[in-house]
Amino acid sequence: MYPKFLTRILFFCVCLSCYGIAQAQQSLSTLDQSLRYALYARLGLKVIPIKISANQYKLQFIVEKIEENPTLSTYQFSYFLLNSYDQELQTTQAFLFEEADLKASTERHWYFEKTVEVPDSQPISIVLFQALDTRQQDTYTYHIDLKSPFVEGHPNFGLYYANEIPFDQNYLTKDQSLLFKSISIPSINSFFYPAKFEVPFPPMETRLAEVPKELEVQYRGDFLSNIPKQLSDEGYYFFQTDTTSTSGQVLRTVHEAFPKVKSWEEMVDMVTYISTKKEHETLLLAQDKKKALDAYWLNLTRDQEVAKDLIRNYFRMVEFSNILFTDYKEGWKTDRGMVYIVMGPPQQVNFFLDREIWSYPGMDESSKIRFTFMRVKTLLHPHFYTLNRSRAYQPVWFKNISQWRSGRMAF
Repeated sequence: MYPKFLTRILFFCVCLSCYGIAQAQQSLSTLDQSLRYALYARLGLKVIPIKISANQYKLQFIVEKIEENPTLSTYQFSYFLLNSYDQELQTTQAFLFEEADLKASTERHWYFEKTVEVPDSQPISIVLFQALDTRQQDTYTYHIDLKSPFVEGHPNFGLYYANEIPFDQNYLTKDQSLLFKSISIPSINSFFYPAKFEVPFPPMETRLAEVPKELEVQYRGDFLSNIPKQLSDEGYYFFQTDTTSTSGQVLRTVHEAFPKVKSWEEMVDMVTYISTKKEHETLLLAQDKKKALDAYWLNLTRDQEVAKDLIRNYFRMVEFSNILFTDYKEGWKTDRGMVYIVMGPPQQVNFFLDREIWSYPGMDESSKIRFTFMRVKTLLHPHFYTLNRSRAYQPVWFKNISQWRSGRMAF
């Protein structure tokens, strides 16, 4: 076992070789975070900030164990506190987690926790969490803004599983319970939105989507913190300790099969991304949805075994989209979820203060296809993005849809 100071030096050396920081002066905006959306990731990272005071935050660093029986020593965990997306990532400024920093370890999670302070005078503060897999030198990443023009504020309470590990999912199955733990205020207000959202327009559709003029909201009263709270309806909830503030916590509640498909009706909605308008209308009007869908898949492929593979692969992408991109909408209905389903996981992902860019291989090695998702300021989610639509996407979009419809994945 190496001494602690030597372990830290070795870690920094590995970081230098993996990231190329010394030569390229890498920043958060140049850091490729595509592993964050990979289909075969070994870990899932999340940072949950809880506001303690005007300048203090309790940071909960959650690591979901996706691979079977992972070993803590296999990974090197660290985090950066940044004042911009362009700040140079210097390894000497990384905070390295050691085993003694581990707050909890369960069958599904590792959990670290730190308290940080951000000066009033600093308008932007970002936390970047990294996990280096020392076997393949893969680096898993996750970041979140503590302060920025896109963040109204962070809640002063946390959500927890029954074992008191911070709740790290983007959704909760209805009728299940969570533990709400407040730092200082004993009660929490809850609001429920029974809204159903439409499927987004394709990337080449430049007309604006219709926005509901009114959104139904139901005040569900307040409840005491530090005791389990059951959420019984499907939709989304908004929680806050102070109804006059702009900060709070949104949580989508979903059916019991989520992130998988629940019904034939839901499956009909989801195939809209690879269907013609006529095909989709026929499915919507069909009395027997199962029979109509069977005919739909077989008509696309002309082969029963190919059809089975197509169904399996398509709805696997739906499932991943729900896991990765659910906010107050189901993940498959978001712009990023739509692109993820049709185009597959992006080859490269870069984040900036105001946008997220996905890159895919183009027709040749010198060209790339880029999807730009613009960040939108909203009370409901600190990292909410909408696609910059353009008619230029039409050729590649139709090409990928044609491959799906022939029973082949384009990735």
